[in-house]
Amino acid sequence: MAEEQDSQEKTEEPTQRKIDKSIEDGQFLTSKEMFVFTSVFIGLFTLVFISSLFPNFMSMWKSFFIFSLEELDYQKPYLGILKLIKIIIVLILLIGFPLLITSIITQFCVGSGIHFSPKAFSFKGNKINPLTGLKRMFSMQSLIELIKSILKVSLLGGISGIIIYFDLINIIHLSERSLYQALKGYVILFPKLTIYLLIALAVIAMIDFIWQKHSHNEKLKMSIKEIKDEMKDTDGSPEVKQKIRRLQNEISQRASQQSSALEDVKDASVIITNPTHFAVALKYEVGEEGAPVILAMGRGLMAEKIMNLAKEKNINVFSSPLLARALYFTGKIGKEISEDLYASVAAILAYIFKIEKGEFLEKPEIEIPNDLQFDEYGNKKFKDIG
Repeated sequence: MAEEQDSQEKTEEPTQRKIDKSIEDGQFLTSKEMFVFTSVFIGLFTLVFISSLFPNFMSMWKSFFIFSLEELDYQKPYLGILKLIKIIIVLILLIGFPLLITSIITQFCVGSGIHFSPKAFSFKGNKINPLTGLKRMFSMQSLIELIKSILKVSLLGGISGIIIYFDLINIIHLSERSLYQALKGYVILFPKLTIYLLIALAVIAMIDFIWQKHSHNEKLKMSIKEIKDEMKDTDGSPEVKQKIRRLQNEISQRASQQSSALEDVKDASVIITNPTHFAVALKYEVGEEGAPVILAMGRGLMAEKIMNLAKEKNINVFSSPLLARALYFTGKIGKEISEDLYASVAAILAYIFKIEKGEFLEKPEIEIPNDLQFDEYGNKKFKDIG
């Protein structure tokens, strides 16, 4: 029971598959505070650049409010409006485009790439479920976000209050100046305020990034059971893999054994063939005790090699598909043939020995027991009953 509970605890680092799955579901690492920091940072440099154009902008803005009766005609107001629209579009591009690029680069750095998940936009019923909404509102995550917001507002508000306090006299007297001088004063004050706030935002952003990374990693952590289940899904169960490896080793060993056994084909008494798909080389010495021994055997290309060697060495070949398959699927190289095949092989050997003595005999009919009759795939033709 304790082991099962331990296997359910999420203590293991997430696998790459789990990380990829979370990205597909729209759950990837991000940091809102990092976006705020980078946006304000780039906004500051954009403001500095735009401030150099401020006198020209003010002159153009001023021209919209100066009218001359001599120059006034029905087309000029429309031309002024088009000019104003053009200026607004330029300002939007000057401010918006850098912020857009900044947001993309920020997410690329924070989330290790740009991720788009269609599943994140799919409809989910639990999002409109009041009970689920209440759970989210009063969850630990919501409490942490609330504390973060209070601390952030307090810190930024405190810094802003201190800076404004020291520049309060200048701010009060801005109302006594001309519009241009007042705006110029704000332009001087605003970057100063922004720099201090930027330092505070950088600290907040780093803390938030570290927290979000830790929180995201904790959400993705897996239990030992989840890792085992994932391994089964991707690579198959350990039992199946072990069985496959065992079969592969057996096939490899058998192929190696068959290749090395080709050297012994020259000593064979007879080659039993399928006639083309299987070949088994047998040796039997007359007068010796024991049954015939399998010197070599093979199927496909290996069978072809055995038959070619038989032709080279003038070894007798006997075609019997059922017997060739029975010997192949029941025998082993270097071992005696199955006892149930003694009679069949003896009939062939007797036929071969008499042929070698010059006798002319009809080819014998070879009978194979039903339980030793195989097809070319090693399946028995007759199922055992009972």
